[in-house]
Amino acid sequence: MSFDWNFVLSTLPAFLKAVGVTLQVGAIAVGTSLLVALVNSAILVLRVPLLHPLVKVYVEVARNTPLLIQLFFIYFALPSIGIRISGFASAIIAMTFLGGAYLTEVLRAGVEAVPRAQVESGLSIGLSRWQLLRHVILPQAGILSLPALFANFIFLLKETTVVSAVAVPEILYTTKSYIALYYKTYEMLAVMTALCVLIFLPLSLLLARLERRLQHGQFGS
Repeated sequence: MSFDWNFVLSTLPAFLKAVGVTLQVGAIAVGTSLLVALVNSAILVLRVPLLHPLVKVYVEVARNTPLLIQLFFIYFALPSIGIRISGFASAIIAMTFLGGAYLTEVLRAGVEAVPRAQVESGLSIGLSRWQLLRHVILPQAGILSLPALFANFIFLLKETTVVSAVAVPEILYTTKSYIALYYKTYEMLAVMTALCVLIFLPLSLLLARLERRLQHGQFGS
């Protein structure tokens, strides 16, 4: 069976649109996950009463349940109690729920890596705990956490393939749709693989370069 290049070329507009949806879902999920992680990290560092244990429970629940189950719960279970959410919104919420937990752990590890002397110096000059967190701890923790943060950003972007389960027209959903309609399995899998490589390989190379710069103290140079 010959490879149908003409059919592949005819599907490229749809796949380019699917790439846009994939990047859109991934970018929004990364941004919202990072926001959730920053808030959670502040709660953990400041040990805010009541919220501190709730954040720890959230992190454990989110990290120990598959994204697909979280997605199905939001999209299929919530309507039974009158809460209806679109597939796109369900994808963002589910990916934020998962990503926020992972990024919270990354930032927590970064906070713990900040030298204790830095914290003590901040306290000695009269900084409040909030000022200490904002001006001393989080900036340093962010830089220390960059490689792990970037790796988790790529992880979240890859997880966008799961949202095809709720009919979000990203790359995998588009691939399955064309296979179901035209039975061009090899062609569509080849296109999907090529697009994933083109998206994720540059990001992985950028991560490797970032890690090398950090190891040699060249960040920001």
